[in-house]
Amino acid sequence: MSAAPQTPEVPTLVLEPNDQAPRLARRFLAEQFAGWGITDDYMGRLVVCELTTNAYKHGEGPIVVRLFLDPHDGQPVIEVSDTGTGHPVVQLQNYAATSGRGLQLMAELVRGWGVRRLTEGGKVVWAKLL
Repeated sequence: MSAAPQTPEVPTLVLEPNDQAPRLARRFLAEQFAGWGITDDYMGRLVVCELTTNAYKHGEGPIVVRLFLDPHDGQPVIEVSDTGTGHPVVQLQNYAATSGRGLQLMAELVRGWGVRRLTEGGKVVWAKLL
């Protein structure tokens, strides 16, 4: 009798929605990338910080960060979820605004990104790195 194939565990971090969440998410990503042998984690830290900050400022409930390598091409994928119903939107350019550019910047630096609704409520915002 053969054992069923094991699916790899997805590294996951659950954070309180407070101003410490982005820092903890960056550290989590840096440690995971190092474990995967990814030496350049700058873009990953930038993306996870933006997504976690948005979840903290505009979402609800605990923030869940998940990291995994796409099984098709091996590229890192970052997922950040919360229980809020709001949907992140890239803002129109407003040169007078003092905030609101992070998602636009992130969208230009990744291979792809999107939002997925969760059946139990809330959403996952994901980004696939180059």
